[in-house]
Amino acid sequence: MVSRPTVPRPLVAAIALLSVAVLLVGCSVVAPVAPAPLRVLQLNLCNSGMATGCYTGRSVARAAEVIRAEAPDIVTLNEICSGDVDTLERAMTEVHDGTVVAAFQPARNGRTGEPYRCVNGQQYGVGVLTHIAAPAGDHEVHAGIYPAQDPADPEQRAWLCVEARTLFFACTTHLAYTSSTLALAQCAHLVGTAIPQLHADGRYRPTVVSGDLNLRQGGTPDVRSCVPEDYRHRHDGGVQQFMATADLRIEATRSVSMERTTDHAAFLVTLTLPGQGDPAH
Repeated sequence: MVSRPTVPRPLVAAIALLSVAVLLVGCSVVAPVAPAPLRVLQLNLCNSGMATGCYTGRSVARAAEVIRAEAPDIVTLNEICSGDVDTLERAMTEVHDGTVVAAFQPARNGRTGEPYRCVNGQQYGVGVLTHIAAPAGDHEVHAGIYPAQDPADPEQRAWLCVEARTLFFACTTHLAYTSSTLALAQCAHLVGTAIPQLHADGRYRPTVVSGDLNLRQGGTPDVRSCVPEDYRHRHDGGVQQFMATADLRIEATRSVSMERTTDHAAFLVTLTLPGQGDPAH
């Protein structure tokens, strides 16, 4: 009988480890993709100059202070003049790297068909500021005027969405104040028609809707009758409402003082956006 040499156990273990290492060459480790935080700040600035009960002329400066302090990723703006967007965009660029998108949609003057105007002559309406982290800077703006309007009110209400194409839709609106039934019909058009059309043809993205809806939870009608079943919902205790598709998890909400520069506190919602991209293989 021929005897075979015995390989020491430490050497066997070393050979096994080396074999595993060789097999792993060229295959990177799969790391989990962490959810990304997303902070949405809702502001009604009452800055048209027409609503004298809440107009102070100081709300835009205060809004810039809040943006610098809170560094939101999305700011939804109601009751603003077109020039206010430029001022607040500068505040956003001070606290964010990457792309900051500024979008504005005027309300329509139902008597003339032209954009509705602030007292200072600028266009009046709603806006969205969106920080889009590099390299996902591609975007598109979508907007419209609601088909249902109050014929006695010359201000025809509008909606606005910014599509960060690989990340999310960020939408805002300011609904009719003369009739809660009309406001509910406008809300239903936004979440039941306009946004589903944006999601069509494989263009779905996680979506947030934030704005002064002139509807309340527990009101008549109740704003919850407008919230889709598969959306999450929060509110500021008043008429500022926040909705998000179910793939976004709401972590916290809080009000931020506007120091009496307008008639609404700022409403800040913190949520998490699903991780983007596939892990490396």
